[in-house]
Amino acid sequence: MRFRSGLWFLFLFLIPGCREKVPGKEESSSGIQLEVRADTLATPKKENLSPPLESLEDTTFVRLADYSPEFAYDLRYATEDNFLRTQVYDCAECYTRKKTAIALISANREFMEKGYRIRFFDCYRPNSVQYKMWEIYPNPQYVANPVKGSIHNRGGAVDITLESLEGKVLDMGTDFDFFGREAHHDHLDLPPEVLENRALLKGVMEKHGFWSVRTEWWHYNLGKASRDPVANFTWACPTY
Repeated sequence: MRFRSGLWFLFLFLIPGCREKVPGKEESSSGIQLEVRADTLATPKKENLSPPLESLEDTTFVRLADYSPEFAYDLRYATEDNFLRTQVYDCAECYTRKKTAIALISANREFMEKGYRIRFFDCYRPNSVQYKMWEIYPNPQYVANPVKGSIHNRGGAVDITLESLEGKVLDMGTDFDFFGREAHHDHLDLPPEVLENRALLKGVMEKHGFWSVRTEWWHYNLGKASRDPVANFTWACPTY
């Protein structure tokens, strides 16, 4: 009987999946001015499964697409279609701090009630990317000095426009990252439709805790994010 029991134990041990699995450690890379711990990044444990947003700390970084399917994306810095004429992101993703994500989802809900939704040009930007941009275009009027970092590097700034629920982009008078007076909020020599579209975007965003930049109709900062630390984590790109 002892012999049979021993064989049975050996049989169980040899069956695939019966042995205890030891989880591997997830390693995070660090870079310049990295002040965000690996445990402040909300990473799905399984495909399409993310921690509930309300369970996370305010400063946790989250991928917006994991928490709302209602946004649209045109992430220009993952392409060469930007003022740098250079791709500076390895792949397109939109991350923000949790508190920024909550404010964006709330603002987008109001836009959708009016028949529109937010389209993103840029979201969180790693500080290493800020250095790349500064190297190409070292003009502090349009690119923040990476030594101090921008609110993009803190996960509290977004560059956005509006589109209809059918995907038609609203006319804002200029393209994204147009560096001229026509892009300024106080430039009023524009068609009434453009002024109305900008006013709609600005009014709803400010209602949900964001403030605008005078020279860029597309740029919005969450007021509560300005004191968050500069971060430099980079997201993993999909492999096919």
